[in-house]
Amino acid sequence: MNGNNPYAGLPGSTQAGKRADADVPELSPDQTRALRRDVTAIAARTREFLPSEYVVNGDVTQGISGPQATVAVRPPAGHPVSAGFTPDIDDVEGEYLIDPDEQAEVARGLAASAALQVKQAIQDSVTPTAR
Repeated sequence: MNGNNPYAGLPGSTQAGKRADADVPELSPDQTRALRRDVTAIAARTREFLPSEYVVNGDVTQGISGPQATVAVRPPAGHPVSAGFTPDIDDVEGEYLIDPDEQAEVARGLAASAALQVKQAIQDSVTPTAR
């Protein structure tokens, strides 16, 4: 059965459950800077949509499957929301690793999700003024 598993390992060189180093993509220093810039842009756009009580942060890490970017929002009430990216290095066009249109869409989605979390968290403690 291990022969059917992509993580079974290469005989003699890769342990079972581990990935070969050649299978894990790595970003060049310029690509890492570009990804950090894109994540920072998403976080900044998200902050524009939300009041200052919301905490917005972005991070770029090297995960087991390659580079990963995350933008997270901690609303003043409710659960945090986040968006994660695993950029496809081979499919990059231009100077952006995350397309500007996608950046704007993610920022709007994160802001809306964070606002919804607050609404759901306080819905029982607010009395409606009209019906």
